[in-house]
Amino acid sequence: MLTSGIKFLNFSKKKNKNISKKLFNLLSENNKILSSLSKNYKQSFERKNLRKFKKSSIFRIIGMGGSSLGAQSIYCFLKHKINKKFYFADNLTTNKKSLKKNVTNLIISKSGNTIETIINSNILIKKYDKNIFITENKKNYLHLLAQKMKAEIIHHNDFIGGRYSVLSEVGMVPAELMGLKSNSFRQYNQLIKNKRFLNSLINNVESILFFIKKKKFNSIIINYDDKSENLFKWYQQLVAESLGKNKTGILPIVSNMPKDNHSVMQLYLDGFENNFFTFFNVREKISEKIRCKNLLKSHYFLKNKDISSIIYAQKKATENVFRKKNIPFRSFEIIKRDEKTLGELFCFFILETILLGRALNINPFDQPAVELIKMETKKILT
Repeated sequence: MLTSGIKFLNFSKKKNKNISKKLFNLLSENNKILSSLSKNYKQSFERKNLRKFKKSSIFRIIGMGGSSLGAQSIYCFLKHKINKKFYFADNLTTNKKSLKKNVTNLIISKSGNTIETIINSNILIKKYDKNIFITENKKNYLHLLAQKMKAEIIHHNDFIGGRYSVLSEVGMVPAELMGLKSNSFRQYNQLIKNKRFLNSLINNVESILFFIKKKKFNSIIINYDDKSENLFKWYQQLVAESLGKNKTGILPIVSNMPKDNHSVMQLYLDGFENNFFTFFNVREKISEKIRCKNLLKSHYFLKNKDISSIIYAQKKATENVFRKKNIPFRSFEIIKRDEKTLGELFCFFILETILLGRALNINPFDQPAVELIKMETKKILT
């Protein structure tokens, strides 16, 4: 067990005591990003100020990358607990979904100058909408727009980049509006005291460093939970944008099962060997059952089985084949689908990414190459 809500099987690899000691030391560094994962983090909004927006039943989040992916992860993973409708404008498209009146928009951009967010705001925000802007406390475009519209402004701390912001205002304001318990997401204080969690995290990072040394750069997620697809899109940005520097990095690839058994699994099993894998599944207590009266005798082994147990059997079977073929993998099995468990997953992947960056002598907090495209785009448009 990783925690009470997560069963975890780590990569099979011997421990390197020298690396372990170095990684443990990195966890003790004074880091403002880590503070945002803690219950001690001081949020820049008051819950009472959100009450007037909680009456809305339809919300739209306008933001790019980390300004949207964290909230999408929360919404999809915990949708069974949410009675509100949330829509996400996280790309530029020619056909925008038209929503009814009484929409509350959350416009999110740390810099306040993200061009796609500015464009979507211009097109989507209507006269009678309610609006919340989350941006830095500077005279950027969105801050000035919010002042002009007399909208609610929540300040985005300047030390938290978008992909690390899920447990800050960027993810927790949407969580509050979804009717979730934002305090339950922040599990860092407990996790950092949990030896089992820390040992699993460190051993896991050691293994990934070993794979990188062996030229295994593809981190492939074998995902058996459709409600977690956005969680791994969030993970994809976190890892690729944080570690893809200095001619190295990890390429995160999300593969949704069992659908991909019928497409890319052949390559995973018998193709090139520069991959390592993460299996992910949630054991659902309630899922649709097979209708036995429609079963032919050849498939009576499916009698009284539900979808969740069939997916679990497929996951275990695939792990068994991977094990026989000596293909490296780790496995997450989610026992409790709640705020606490999702917060623990966010913490695990954020800590893993920061430690990998530090161990590889990479700054995991910037994205210099992406800034080049932003500047070049502005040149062409002006």
